[in-house]
Amino acid sequence: MNLYMENETERGFPFSAEETAREVCVAVLEEEGCPYEAQVNIVLTDNEGIRELNRECRKIDRETDVLSFPNVDFEEEGVFDIDENSEADYFDPESGELVLGDIMISVDRVYAQAEEYGHSVRREFAFLVAHSMLHLCGYDHMEEDERARMERRQDEILTRLGITRD
Repeated sequence: MNLYMENETERGFPFSAEETAREVCVAVLEEEGCPYEAQVNIVLTDNEGIRELNRECRKIDRETDVLSFPNVDFEEEGVFDIDENSEADYFDPESGELVLGDIMISVDRVYAQAEEYGHSVRREFAFLVAHSMLHLCGYDHMEEDERARMERRQDEILTRLGITRD
């Protein structure tokens, strides 16, 4: 798995964000049974940067914690049946990897939400990566049953990794 991470802020984390993100991304792909080598891009930004992107892309003028930009159009969540006619759109021609998409995370919100929810900054960061990775694998939470299924998957993955709310 190739993970490309960029931090656009001056702020960092008291742990290796890249190692934690890679660990979570790999776990999600294993849990979802991804049969391909995959590629994910993660950009760490601040509240201002994510608000601007949220306004541009979703027409919502407020900050958020994470935005996901899937590259693959899944017909069913977590089912990696890629149509031959779509391969050129989804795979990196140089590496042959499935380009899942991009994740934007507000570092400011990671810290604020960790404090608000009473758990570690690493746990909040890992949660947002897992949440966004599931979006990149075709999950959504517009309906109550989708939300419950996605939350269950996130919890299973983080529990398996030992990244809990404690």
